[in-house]
Amino acid sequence: MTHVFDEAIAVDARPDGVFHATTHPAYGNMVGPFGGITAATVLNALLQHPDVLGQPLALTINFAAPVADGTWDLHTRIERTNRTNQHWTFTISQDGATVSTGSAVFGIRRETWGDTEVRPPAADPATIADTAPVDFPDFIAWARNYDKRFVVGELVYESPNNDSTSTLWLRDLPERPLDYPALTSMSDAFFPRVFLRHGAYMPAGTITMTTYFHASPDELAAQGSDYVLGTARAQRFSHGHFDQYAQLWGGETLLATSHQLVYFKDPQG
Repeated sequence: MTHVFDEAIAVDARPDGVFHATTHPAYGNMVGPFGGITAATVLNALLQHPDVLGQPLALTINFAAPVADGTWDLHTRIERTNRTNQHWTFTISQDGATVSTGSAVFGIRRETWGDTEVRPPAADPATIADTAPVDFPDFIAWARNYDKRFVVGELVYESPNNDSTSTLWLRDLPERPLDYPALTSMSDAFFPRVFLRHGAYMPAGTITMTTYFHASPDELAAQGSDYVLGTARAQRFSHGHFDQYAQLWGGETLLATSHQLVYFKDPQG
């Protein structure tokens, strides 16, 4: 049986080099599809391109307009290929209009000196089984595809917070071995930080998101379908926008980081 995630990110490569995709109702969001699944679909297409070099290092997607439910086309272009890295640009179009743009960097990972200066947030894996999974409202369909167990920062309606940090154990539901498309989607699997600050759902949406892939294929294979520890927080809310920074950990291994800019409508406005 095909996993629902793989159904959602499926693409059809056309002879002219354009990839054809269709939104999946299981990953619907408040308006249109979940942004993380759109980004994951783009990455899945690039990974299938016959001229791709190495593994993904970074992916940026700009949501110029809402992606509507239905079919969409992905136009990709290699801007430059060097010895160890490759630079792509892409656009997503619907009915002849551009709805998203972006770029990606692929590369060949080499054995070098390394160090991780940041540390994972404090969370005991032994407590996962005793922590109840959290459901989001029914109108956020994509969240039903993740097992979400909060350490801190669960959204409690009508309970504002002075801190925008959420940390939670996260994995696909049903379980699925982690790969780069799944890691892309998970990097967006944090509700907008303004919800937590105000203790309420409110109009908000990602304008642009960049995911940096730190994990090697071997590290992803070692992660398997185990829980990822995710943490996210904002840094400044102002003038109808805020940035949201996230980390995804597999034990002591930093798998990916992401940064996005989100718009919101002031509930007082």
